[in-house]
Amino acid sequence: MHTFKRHNILFYITIVLSFMLFTGCAVGPTHGYIVTETQFPGTFNPENNVKADKEAKGCQYTVLYLVTYGDAGAGSVANKNGITKIATIDHSTFSLFSGLIRNYCTFVVGE
Repeated sequence: MHTFKRHNILFYITIVLSFMLFTGCAVGPTHGYIVTETQFPGTFNPENNVKADKEAKGCQYTVLYLVTYGDAGAGSVANKNGITKIATIDHSTFSLFSGLIRNYCTFVVGE
């Protein structure tokens, strides 16, 4: 029976950690491995007939690649904050060490 030596175990742990750190999906239009902080436009009402009376924000958070929680869905953010007509939807992201700590936020503006 083959037994793993200590250096073999460290090698496999290094491979798994490298895979986790360097293959994360990009959050936003650009992505940095150490720090990412972006704001970018989403969609807007092309008819431009909705007033920008209310603004709401919803975020989703990831910690240590193990736990993700929150709600950044535009529809649910609007619904929870009493926005019945949406004028614009924008987004922002923050990531530390390619996602060790990460958030993705949606901003909904409307009436």
